[in-house]
Amino acid sequence: MAWLRERGRRTVGLVATASAVLALTACSQGGAVNGESGGREATYKRVIEDPHPRPADVIEAVGAPTGVVRADDGSLLLMYDAGNVEDDEGPAATAWRIVGPDGRTVAEHAEHADAEAVPPAFKGVRGGFVRVPPGDGAEEAYALDVRGRRHKVITTGTPLRTRPGDVLLAEPEPTLIYRPATRTVAPPAGVADDAARLAVDERGTVWSLDQPLTDDPNRVVWQRDGRTLGSTAVPKPYAGGVLAARGGSAALSLIRGEGVGGLLVTTDGGERWQMILGGGIPWKDLQRGPESMILELLADGRLLVGEESGRYWLADDRTNSAFHELKTPAKFTSFTVDGTTLYGIADATTSTYDLVKGEGLWISHDGGREWRRYGQRG
Repeated sequence: MAWLRERGRRTVGLVATASAVLALTACSQGGAVNGESGGREATYKRVIEDPHPRPADVIEAVGAPTGVVRADDGSLLLMYDAGNVEDDEGPAATAWRIVGPDGRTVAEHAEHADAEAVPPAFKGVRGGFVRVPPGDGAEEAYALDVRGRRHKVITTGTPLRTRPGDVLLAEPEPTLIYRPATRTVAPPAGVADDAARLAVDERGTVWSLDQPLTDDPNRVVWQRDGRTLGSTAVPKPYAGGVLAARGGSAALSLIRGEGVGGLLVTTDGGERWQMILGGGIPWKDLQRGPESMILELLADGRLLVGEESGRYWLADDRTNSAFHELKTPAKFTSFTVDGTTLYGIADATTSTYDLVKGEGLWISHDGGREWRRYGQRG
């Protein structure tokens, strides 16, 4: 899963069931209405200046979630951030809402915030959700169960040997995993100091991109239970970029100069690797740079490749040798995958009083052929 970053550079991790796709609220209707912009501005300012904002007010003012994550029982946690439109400093507001598998709200919370602070981000885990620590340590991490009750987590500097069920919570500085069974946050054992990217799959395998300070090539290393299983060199003249892993498959974007030029992919746990330099993806047309790259693995082994606020391609099958471009119902500012379902969020790239066309969360269960906009019922 990727991470919540600045408002214009978000990623989300989530999954939803068909029962959670509900009627739209007024706040997620596409397109700003000029006659309503003044009213929206007043409402938005009132929300961010309120020392004790109501969750529903924050959600309505924002217009689209900044991220959505799923617990193992199908519950969703939606995150919202109302930043200061006119300045990078000043008041702000954040909120989250937990929606049960039946689509009904079971808990919600809002806080007055500072526009300079990192908005809260969560990961979906077994039994609920875990807060991603916003700083250099793990002190501000905590767990929420599916009813919205808050629980303390154990934080330790002693590295843990990864095992099935562990979740990558933060990387690369600090690099932390979360173990739902014991509500423990800790660094993973055995990861090299020069590891620049990490991914943890459901088997407990840690995949890392090591970038030495010498002229030696970048390397992809995979390990489990603190023991290295193998490694492969990134072919020159490429450097490694974004890393994704799932079900014995792993993929790394290949960077050359200032752009992305292809993929390095394994589908058999690292036994064999292939370079994908074509496959129907016009690599030369990717304009947003390596840091805007979206790389996700579906549960069936297919890769999704794209750019934030850009275009997206999905592999035709698990060989990942040929891709087709997805048609999306709106311009997505973030995009992710869970299972075999696709999720995109259409939103403004900066805080604004107005709504953008198609604003909201969109979901596809059939590989992007049809999309439905997610609605929220209180």
